[in-house]
Amino acid sequence: NTFERQYGRSALFYACAPGRVNLIGEHIDYCGFSVLPMAIEQNIFAAVSLNFNFFPYEIVIDRDNPKWYYYFLCGVKGIQEKFGIAHLPGMVCVIDGNVPPSSGLSSSSALVCCAGLVTMEANQKSLSKVALAEICAKCERYIGTEGGGMDQSISFLAEKGTAKLIDFEPLRATDVRLPDGVVFVISNCCVEMNKAASSHFNIRVVECRIATKMLAQAKGLNQKGFLKLAQVQKEMNASLEDMLALVEEVLHPEPYSREEICKVLGITSQQLSTELLSANTQHVTHFKLYQRAKHVYSEAARVLRFKNVCDCAPTKSIQLLGDLMNQSHMSCRDLYECSCPELDQLVDICLKSGAAGSRLTGAGWGGCAVSMVPSDKVESFLQAVREAYYLPDPRRAAMEKQSLFVSKPGGGAAIYVAE
Repeated sequence: NTFERQYGRSALFYACAPGRVNLIGEHIDYCGFSVLPMAIEQNIFAAVSLNFNFFPYEIVIDRDNPKWYYYFLCGVKGIQEKFGIAHLPGMVCVIDGNVPPSSGLSSSSALVCCAGLVTMEANQKSLSKVALAEICAKCERYIGTEGGGMDQSISFLAEKGTAKLIDFEPLRATDVRLPDGVVFVISNCCVEMNKAASSHFNIRVVECRIATKMLAQAKGLNQKGFLKLAQVQKEMNASLEDMLALVEEVLHPEPYSREEICKVLGITSQQLSTELLSANTQHVTHFKLYQRAKHVYSEAARVLRFKNVCDCAPTKSIQLLGDLMNQSHMSCRDLYECSCPELDQLVDICLKSGAAGSRLTGAGWGGCAVSMVPSDKVESFLQAVREAYYLPDPRRAAMEKQSLFVSKPGGGAAIYVAE
């Protein structure tokens, strides 16, 4: 209706891409490890028509001044470069969405995925969903965030009624049946964090990259070829428990200075800046390598245990899964330091209100918690969280309807051609 009012004609086609909630496996996709998200019903939606009267234009994405529509341009540019399209046809788009922005539910990646779909369809190209996910994961980096691909992968590869274990290199998705008798409730702490507008996220990526080099160096491996912590594990053919022991042996808990890193790795300060740091982390002087590597390897192990419990469905599966979620939050809070006081408070309230497990989801530093709640306790849980977290604060109370909801595994991104 908005499209028709705005342009006086019907849309040619529609595209949608869902947001996601990550059940467990935070900040480990860019380290090469598997994650366990599910798509949610909230999505980004576009109505599209073509206009061939537009003049050719150059796509410019300003990393230093990120705006919401730059994410859309990332998707457009990704498809343009994939197919080597010299002159894109003009696209007339109306975009809407109900994924809360800056909430850790991947509204930005859903926008990138939606734009990739739109541009592919407008140019009459065809790609598999796996190929689209890989393109959209790479092209989102145009805006400066060095993510790992989880968000785009689940947006495309999700299926109704199931969570997915997402593996990388090669990218693949495996169904994970969640236990009966529980639902997952998403609650927004109402603190927004724009990944592209801060360096928090990329600092963690860089710290993991440097830790990778340190561990490879300690084991006599040619560290030049290693950028992800999973690569060291694979090269050593070691278990995750072995890698945690190696972290304890090689890395010290005190932050590393630039000088110490350069000395251990045998590189110059200039090489550190150009080969290991990102554009928005050049100012960082100290790096917490031990804490970040310990989180990544322990979190990767929790993901595998979570899937195993779901597959085997033991008698105490809900308690076991809840414990893993709680351990994940503590690791994100204490080792990865990507939580915030409001998220910690919200998680604590969720646990006291009847959740079997609760943890931050998404990048952190704000955004949402995801809680696993027994089905027979959902109503009392929602009311308790509402009264303890949202109602005492006027701003949170005003946002509560968009901030506290029960989530079911949704479907993946799709194109709908107008009849």
